[in-house]
Amino acid sequence: MTNTTTLRASGGPNWSHRLKDAGFWAEWAALVGLIVLVIVFQALNPTFLSPGNIASMLVAAAILIILAVGQTFVIATAGIDLSIASVMTLGAVVFGQMYEAGQGLGVASLMAVVSAGAAGAVNGVIVARGKITDFIVTLGMLSAASGLALILSDGKPVTVIDPLLLRLSTSGIGIFGWSFVIAIVVAVAAHVVLFHTRFGTHLLATGGSPESATAMGISTARIKIAVYLISGLLAGLGAILLVGRIGAAEPAANTAFLLNSVAAVVLGGVSLFGGRGTIVGPFFGALLLIALVNGLTLLGVSQFYQPLAVGIVVVLAALLMRFQN
Repeated sequence: MTNTTTLRASGGPNWSHRLKDAGFWAEWAALVGLIVLVIVFQALNPTFLSPGNIASMLVAAAILIILAVGQTFVIATAGIDLSIASVMTLGAVVFGQMYEAGQGLGVASLMAVVSAGAAGAVNGVIVARGKITDFIVTLGMLSAASGLALILSDGKPVTVIDPLLLRLSTSGIGIFGWSFVIAIVVAVAAHVVLFHTRFGTHLLATGGSPESATAMGISTARIKIAVYLISGLLAGLGAILLVGRIGAAEPAANTAFLLNSVAAVVLGGVSLFGGRGTIVGPFFGALLLIALVNGLTLLGVSQFYQPLAVGIVVVLAALLMRFQN
């Protein structure tokens, strides 16, 4: 009896059956979609896969990957963080204010992460201890963080010119800019935490069934506080990379980061109902969204149509998720 026959007889995976399963495509929608986009855009515009354009896309994807990782931790507990982009803006403004005051790159970076992490912790405490739905809490923080950023900066951007910060966006290892390398490190660390630590097990259990998790002795309140804290800290890291990329601390929040961070998680196959998580999926989901916008730009498609294209892709991915087991 052949190995294939033995495998089938023993109930092993049947790849022909798997390929016919919509759930399989839901799990790998981001990677499959990315491959399809690369083939199509390269055929339509040969400069799409040029080293310079690839490097540019990877740098652009770094911040989104980091935010998507933070969003994944929250969504895996059946929550959502609507404030992540505004918290990142707050962190960027704090960075700019500290740098302008002559505190140096190290102190400015630390305060950016701490301030964003504090905002995330506030979200977590109110959700977990105050028993208020995450949608309302993070929506309120979205407004509060945006307002605080405007107050601290007086509505004015702060130019930040620092050689070390500039190198994060302009140099690296081949086509991999340092900011993208940082994003990879964050993604790998998040994967280890989520799937190879007790905290990760408790996190997924909390998202799957809070009542059962509590019965097993898991402090679901602490888990929820922790995931919003992680989301805030990663938003602070994203703020540093954002300042380095644009060369200024802008007080205006970019809502596209919020929408795209959620979109990357959905494309990555993470269940919006909690209990299921992956880091690889949102990683490729972020790359797919950046590749989509970049490819449309190279083809001369108006920016007005680009959000429409992103929305269609996300809705299709959400429809596929219905077929997940």
